[in-house]
Amino acid sequence: MKKIILSAMVLASTAIFAQESKLSVSGTVDMYGTVNTVDGPGTPGLLIANPGNGNAFGLGSINTVFAYETEKAGVVADLAYGPKADDANLAGAINQLYAYYNVNDKTTITAGQFNTFLGYEVISPAANFNYTVSYLFNAGPFSHTGIKLDYAASEDLSYMLAITNSHAISSADGNAAGELQYGAQIGYKGQYLNFIYGGVDGSGVEDNLFIDYTGGFDLSDSLYLGINAAYSYSDEADAGYQGVALYIENTFSDTFALGLRPELFQANGASDATVTALTLAASTSLTDNLKVISEFRVDSSDDGAIEVFANEESVSAITVAAVYSF
Repeated sequence: MKKIILSAMVLASTAIFAQESKLSVSGTVDMYGTVNTVDGPGTPGLLIANPGNGNAFGLGSINTVFAYETEKAGVVADLAYGPKADDANLAGAINQLYAYYNVNDKTTITAGQFNTFLGYEVISPAANFNYTVSYLFNAGPFSHTGIKLDYAASEDLSYMLAITNSHAISSADGNAAGELQYGAQIGYKGQYLNFIYGGVDGSGVEDNLFIDYTGGFDLSDSLYLGINAAYSYSDEADAGYQGVALYIENTFSDTFALGLRPELFQANGASDATVTALTLAASTSLTDNLKVISEFRVDSSDDGAIEVFANEESVSAITVAAVYSF
């Protein structure tokens, strides 16, 4: 009789558990072909461990996200492998690994390693219109390890506070110096103003300031304008950067869209260096899961600031990428 009662209790608890929890698996796979107009391999903005090796055909990454959630809490394990993932991951194959707790309907606490709240573009190619990334994306942090608090004051207004390690300290480095960053975000109707202050890489410089604006506007039913503007500087290091990128995207149908990304980026310090990049991209959805991104990109600089090609004043590249989401 006890066995029957115990079995019934186990079945009942399993049924309740199944109703209150949810496990999901998602991810992306991407690969590309690229060619440039100069002598030598490489395409600016591919975000691979050795961008100068980007030539002909190459692998991007495989990204698998395991998310387990209940009504009040959850955990996310985001694993990424491949050349495009090498620069972004702070801990081996881990892109993100965090737990969160919903204090109430408005407040969420997250602890672990999570992707940055700065910038317009993200690590996953499925979430970006372009395949190559901007100079602003490459300059800013990719991920943070620490804790953050999100508060949704209303449907339009949100706040975020964060305390994390310096963003360029990986698990292989360790935070021996105990450097911290303090972050904040104010969001209003899809416009976000972000701040970070603190260390970056364990070098002892702890006055790095990052200010970032990310937002966008629907200019019509089919035309969208995205904006990313950022400024960073450290008095102690006498170094920083500033720049702006626009994302002009027009959707012609459910399967085809064109986008133009003009960008101006300047590295500041002992000597300033400026680079401009103009990227024309076409996004074609072959199925609900598979899209092809075709890009023509022109980078120009009189100061030797083009990624990979410091001795060139202008570099053009054509890249075609296939991105599959599941």
